[in-house]
Amino acid sequence: MCGRYVMAKTTADLVAEAEAEADAFLELRSSWNVAPTSDVPVVLERFVGERQQERRRVRQVHVARWGLVPGWAKDASAGVRAFNARSETVLEKPTFRDAVVSRRCAVPVQGYYEWKTGPGKTKRPYYVQRADGALTFFAGLYEWWRDPAKAPGEPGSWLLSTSILTAAAPHPAEIRSAGQPDVLAELGELHDRMPVPLSRQSMPAWLDPAAPDAAALVHRVVAQAHGEAARWTLREVGPAVGSIRNDGPELLAAPAPEATEPALF
Repeated sequence: MCGRYVMAKTTADLVAEAEAEADAFLELRSSWNVAPTSDVPVVLERFVGERQQERRRVRQVHVARWGLVPGWAKDASAGVRAFNARSETVLEKPTFRDAVVSRRCAVPVQGYYEWKTGPGKTKRPYYVQRADGALTFFAGLYEWWRDPAKAPGEPGSWLLSTSILTAAAPHPAEIRSAGQPDVLAELGELHDRMPVPLSRQSMPAWLDPAAPDAAALVHRVVAQAHGEAARWTLREVGPAVGSIRNDGPELLAAPAPEATEPALF
């Protein structure tokens, strides 16, 4: 799954890597501990142009709330638990089934955190990122929701929200027996779910709002997920990331070694 991640790139860097465009006044907040309900950048495509013959598809960067709020929701709290969408049920669940048809996006991250359960149900956080340091673009969904408490046209009357698609993580025993990259087995040992990364080849089709077969698209990106994840690396980080009050590049540092002897003062 994905419950915390890092996104500290500048708007210019993100626009360049996503091959997108953005409003000149768009400002992205750097964060090393992005949590659900935060405002996050998303990459989506839409058609622009008033006349049919002039319409063209453009790729844009927008800011959305992490936690998808469907258009029929009574209030925005519906998105609190909808920050991830399971690929196996995304086409059926009322919260996601409309968005997956024509409102698909990509959620850019530098890396994400996952907690590994250890002895005595202890949990240690790990940081997962591409080995080459490039951005990962997760398959996502987005929705526009109008706040009924505000007048049409009033600032804040529309909310853009998003969710990240997840799939089953690799099975460690199967990965090792097949001689596949060790990182895939490590991911499977970390958690039984993982966010779905988009390949550069599948991203245009996933973002295309006019793509005719949503089920085929979901199948395609999930089928490629483990291959993309083979580019990742993971390492343990300190427990400070567990609190959303902590935010800064120091969260990516390795955990302090456990003391074996009492400190002397």
